[in-house]
Amino acid sequence: MTEKNVLVLVGSMRAASTNRQLAEAVVDLAPEGTTLELFESHHALPLYNEDVDVEGELPESVVAYRQAIADADAVIVVTPEHNGTLPANLKNAIDWSSRPYGASSISEKPVAVIGTSFAQFGGVWAQDEARKAYGIAGANVLEPKTVAVPNSVVRFAETHPRDDAEVVEQLKGFLDEFVAALDAPAAKAA
Repeated sequence: MTEKNVLVLVGSMRAASTNRQLAEAVVDLAPEGTTLELFESHHALPLYNEDVDVEGELPESVVAYRQAIADADAVIVVTPEHNGTLPANLKNAIDWSSRPYGASSISEKPVAVIGTSFAQFGGVWAQDEARKAYGIAGANVLEPKTVAVPNSVVRFAETHPRDDAEVVEQLKGFLDEFVAALDAPAAKAA
């Protein structure tokens, strides 16, 4: 079994975000043979504009982001829910990773989405929207065990997700299924 390198993107830009904390917990729980790297530079991407998306003239943030996606074996996205959908910066990151059309860094890349939200359903709408957008962008959207932690602001007010036994068990189950999906023949073809 070869080492798997997984890029972890956080949809929230807040330093104290509960989704950032959830991403930190996921990174901490990386199974043996899997390296999870929290990538935060996608927040510096300019708004997607085809006029700016010109080979040889791309902003350095775009070049670095696309290369990080290309170098990863898979991507885990940890997203909050903003007004019932995914945050604008995450949608922008998806747009940048989807180009150039037909040869993008996200094309056939295994992607899974989890998250937490203050809302009672834990951000499932945002997760569904992210899965849809990544699928349309050409990613190989994996659907392992879902992690959607509700009431995050209250639940994690004084406890980091890595210290919440129930959340840790959910994340371990998610990671087990995620890694198994990466080992499956369909994911290997990607």
